[in-house]
This record gives sequence, C-alpha cells and structure tokens, in this order.
Amino acid sequence: MKPADMLYDFGLSAGRTVLPRIPFLPRKLRRGIEARRGLLARVEGWAREHRTDAPLVWFHAPSVGEGLQTRPVIESLRELQPDLQILYTFFSPSAETLARQMPADYADYMPFDLVPDLMRFMEAVVPAVIVFGKGDVWPNVTRVACWREAKLALVSGTVAATSSRLRWPARAFLSSAYARLDAAGAISADDATRLAQLGVDAQRIGITGDSRFDQVYQRALNIDRSAPPLSLLAGHDGVTLVAGSTWPEDERHLLVPLAKSRARHPQLRTLLVPHEPTPNHLAKLEVSLDRAALQHVRFSSLETGDAQQREVIVVDRVGLLGELYGLADIAYVGGGFGRAGLHSVLEPATFSAPTLFGPRHANAREAADLIERGGAISADDGAGLQEALGAWLDDEEARRTAGAAAFAYVQENLGAGRRSAELVSALLEK
Repeated sequence: MKPADMLYDFGLSAGRTVLPRIPFLPRKLRRGIEARRGLLARVEGWAREHRTDAPLVWFHAPSVGEGLQTRPVIESLRELQPDLQILYTFFSPSAETLARQMPADYADYMPFDLVPDLMRFMEAVVPAVIVFGKGDVWPNVTRVACWREAKLALVSGTVAATSSRLRWPARAFLSSAYARLDAAGAISADDATRLAQLGVDAQRIGITGDSRFDQVYQRALNIDRSAPPLSLLAGHDGVTLVAGSTWPEDERHLLVPLAKSRARHPQLRTLLVPHEPTPNHLAKLEVSLDRAALQHVRFSSLETGDAQQREVIVVDRVGLLGELYGLADIAYVGGGFGRAGLHSVLEPATFSAPTLFGPRHANAREAADLIERGGAISADDGAGLQEALGAWLDDEEARRTAGAAAFAYVQENLGAGRRSAELVSALLEK
C-alpha cells in the first residue's frame, strides 16, 4: 500500500471516531453522521429480502446536482437491461429527498470510505458494476471493487482546468482510484484529457456528453402549466423576467436596472427567486426593493389569496425555480457577481429564455457556450445589465432569436444519458 493510501485510511478512520464527539457540528455534517448509524445493517436487510440473481449496478452521486445528472443514465440503462437491479447512494444530506425519488431498487447513504465497511457493504449487495457520477471517485471503493472483480465506470466525467484534483496533494491520493476505472465517459475532449492526467487509461475514455441536458429537457417536457405554481402566475400580458438563484451581490446590481427598465416598459414583470430565501435575506431584499421604488409581493401571499400580483414577485420558498423558468421571456441567473459561482443556465435555455448573468462564470462551460451562440449575455456591472435587458425588451425579434439559439444549444447536446448507459451496459456484457 502506498504511503498516501495509508495516510488516507488513517485520516478517515480518525475522522469517523472523532467527529461524532465534537459538540456543535454544522447541522448538515451532523445529519450525515447520524444517518449512517445502522447503514450497513439496513443494506444487509434489504439484500436479504430483495436481492435477486440479476446483476446489480451501484450508482453513486454525492449530492443533488450529480444525482439529477445521473438519473437519465439510470433510466436509459433500465430500458437497455430491464432485469437489472439498481442501487443508488449519495453523500450529502441535501440529497435525501431526491434519493427517495430515484428509479432505483434501493437508495441510501454512501458508507464511509473504509475498507471493512465497504467489504461488508459489497458482500451484501454484490455489485457487478459501480458507477460514479461526474467525478466523485472514492479510493477505497475502487480498491475493494477490484478485489471483488466488480467493474468501475465514471459517467458525465468532468475535471475543471482549475480543479485541485490535478495538483498535489489531492492527485497523490486520487490517482490510483482513477487508474482503476474500467471505462470513463467524459463530457468533452478537454475533460477527457484531464481525466487521463488524473490516471485514467486513455484507451478507456470516451466522449459521451453531459446528461444534465437530458435531465433538464425531460423536466421541461413534464411541466404542468395548469397546476401551481405556474397556474397562479399565468395570464400576464407583458414580458416576464425570471431572476433565479440570486444572492445579495446579484440583487445589488440587478434592482436599479429593473426599475429603469420598468419605467420604459410598464408591462415588465419580475419573478425574483433568491437562492436562500431566509427571513433575514427576504427582509433585506424587500428594503432594497422599496428603495428602488419597485412594488413587490411575496409568492406565499399570492398562494393564500391575501394579495394581488405586483411588478416584482419575491418567491419565498425553495423548489419552484425549475418550473418558474417556464414563464420566462428573459432569465437572469445568479451567482455571477459573487463567490458562489454561476448557477445552472441550462434550465432557462431549455425554455428558450435568453439569459443574463454576471462576469464570474468560469465555472460554467455552458455559460460560455451560450454566449458564443448568442443565447446569453454576461454583464460586468449594473450598467451592462441595463443595456442588455433594454435591448431585449426593445426588440422582441432579437429576444426570440436569442431564446431560439439557447434552446438549439440544449437540443444539440441531448443523448448523453443513453450514451452513458451504453457504456455501463458494455461493462456488464464483459
């Protein structure tokens, strides 16, 4: 065993022992520790009752975004090989709700990456193939899988040029794990090159694309406009701007351009969807809206019938944004003016909404692609937002052309879920 592997095992073992004893752990971290109590017994119980002789494919995605990305792969694999059993694991407590909705035979937390726990886990479920989503490849999972002769795959594989995984010390801990992969589906040629740098055999890497496109496209197809929340906001005669996943930094740049744009276009309506609609954030946001002389109302008041629509509707609960983009004539995506990083631009693009965002979008390949195709504009400040928003408000044809370019970009990238499933299916046949 390499010194890096020994240090990795020691650190994980010590962490599992020490962390539960630390008072005042962050809520999410404590939930992750508590939820793993009895995990192996739960998995063994499921295996005794439900494990069949059919091959089992174990999919792992760390959090919600990766889980949504993995779902089209699972669905396509079900179509290719209906008799398979599917196990789905996740790491973050934020993915608990999504896990219950995944098309899997069983879903639960990923055990800690410790050899004894993984031996027990795999002895119970006997995976034929283990599939990692996006890039979360675990060293000891790959090690134990090789001992048990289970195949290893990566789907929608991506490695940013700035990723710490490419540098020491992370590369020392992870290179052996990536080298054990039997197949890797990369999102792009650049990702394929970087996966090879991490240790994946170049002969085992293929370009399969990003299954997020399939996920957002399918969600758009399934949207129900006759039901809330869309039915509550239907019937607006003017232009609707959906500003999604906004942070205070976004709102500071956006509100003045909104006020100026509405002075010229009185039928402009804005659905403002904060990324974290906490009471404190909402209160400060409403003060800022008052200062900008923008009339506003909370979405919850519309739901209860206690208020009428205003020029700005502040969406004060989570989980609605993916549907609300279906109302967008223009979209603004948050994160580009702060440190959080730009949020997903694919959802508005799927609804043919031309999109605005701030200058910090190096973390989002899709943002650069949409700019190149004319489906999005990046602004450096409020004045830039004002200019871009005004151009699309003044010229309906230009707005529609930009929206069509955004939708065409999504269509060009569909099919990654199926290609990734074929990659996994080929491993099963071996």
